[in-house]
Amino acid sequence: MTASVISAGFQTTVQDCGRAGLRKFGVTPGGALDSVSLRLANLLVGNPECVAGLEVTSGRVRLKLNVNRLVAWSGGEFEMRIGDEPIPILHCARVSAGGMIEISPKRGGRAWLAISGGIDVPEILGSRATDLRARFGGWEGRALRDGDLLPLGAESELCPRIRAAIPNVVSDWSAPRFGSRRRFLRVIRGKNWDDDIGAKLLAQKFRVAMNSDRMGLRLEGGEMVSTNPAELVSEAVAPGTIQLPHSGAPVVLLGDCQTIGGYPKIAHVITVDLGYAAQLQPLDEVRFELIELEEARDLLRERERDVALFRAGLEARFG
Repeated sequence: MTASVISAGFQTTVQDCGRAGLRKFGVTPGGALDSVSLRLANLLVGNPECVAGLEVTSGRVRLKLNVNRLVAWSGGEFEMRIGDEPIPILHCARVSAGGMIEISPKRGGRAWLAISGGIDVPEILGSRATDLRARFGGWEGRALRDGDLLPLGAESELCPRIRAAIPNVVSDWSAPRFGSRRRFLRVIRGKNWDDDIGAKLLAQKFRVAMNSDRMGLRLEGGEMVSTNPAELVSEAVAPGTIQLPHSGAPVVLLGDCQTIGGYPKIAHVITVDLGYAAQLQPLDEVRFELIELEEARDLLRERERDVALFRAGLEARFG
């Protein structure tokens, strides 16, 4: 049970929900930069939420499935086709053995593809996620290449029931969408926040730099000078932390970020907006909006409640 990579695109990687609880050992959490998109796509095809799928960054990706499967995708402004049939975002689709899947960006960002049974690469440190910097996990610790042959796992008991409910190619039901683009990334105050630097962060418009990657969004176009020392004693950071290096150009840390850092931590992007941050591309503009910690928690609870309701609905229909 395999999927053949006909065209790998640029930096397409195997990702799941990452490696939790290992930062104290210096291991980055990694995983899908928008884990909710991957979780929803997995639920649509009958997988457990954190089964490994593909994270597509840019370029055209073409896969040939060598076995009957269900597929779904989520994320940014992409197009997906099975043969000549367009597959809308967050819908489930049937693919017959020998069928060809194609995903290509309309505007860009990132997309996540789930295949029933998941990508069955070995688990390392409790996850199948690719860590590109440390070169382990996923498919040989690297981005996919043309000609790779990806092993697929066994389907769950839900999959045949979901497949039987799809009359032709695409389902008539879909998952809720959480990832529409935002003009502002919402933040809470960081440990090294001060009113002066905070006012500058909130007032200015920044541009995503060309050297941004899965480790972080490097921002330019604003002048930021902190009253904190340029470098501090290194301490824990996490995805969403906004650091201010001595250059004055803020960095928004993403899933592959380091586990500790010595630059001032001026703010933190809230969890529910990390998926929006993952869609930003070089030259995109971004601004920030300050909210309080309790509001950030409420937004996360609301999102998780919506995901749980969708999961319960699928289980009631197909379980």
